[in-house]
Amino acid sequence: MNSVLIAQILGYTIPSIATAAIAYYFFNTQLNEHLELKKERTNHDDRSITTNRLQAYERLTLFLERIRPSQLMVRITPISTLKFDYQNYVIAQIEQEYEHNISQQIYLSEESWSIITAAKNETIQLVRVAANIETVTNADSLREYVLTNNMDSTAPSKAALLFMKQEVTQLW
Repeated sequence: MNSVLIAQILGYTIPSIATAAIAYYFFNTQLNEHLELKKERTNHDDRSITTNRLQAYERLTLFLERIRPSQLMVRITPISTLKFDYQNYVIAQIEQEYEHNISQQIYLSEESWSIITAAKNETIQLVRVAANIETVTNADSLREYVLTNNMDSTAPSKAALLFMKQEVTQLW
């Protein structure tokens, strides 16, 4: 009777152990596949975010180049001969460019965005100061003044560009 009882116990236990082993193998395989898929998705998301960040840096580099005083004065022609009309028009163009790129700040560090905003504000201040100089009498003399007096000095956008380049190198 002992051998019959042992045979019965083995008869029930072996299929249970086999079923448990198959279930373990199946669930382990599924778990590994799920983890691998999640890892691939995370890597893809990281690459996507890095790509978006680089695109944001590219767009803001273009913005900073476009608001460089020498670029502004050459690119934006006066709409009238009045210097304050031209000043307001140039400032409006800078603000429009800034607003067009404002959503890019989510991809940049807080410090980088602050430096870009400061460069924009300093460039606007440069134009305002130039318009208030007594020898600047019309829009053309405002253009000329900004172009000649800012050739030697470092444009605010140049300092911001240097900072952004350093930040981009840290992405790698």
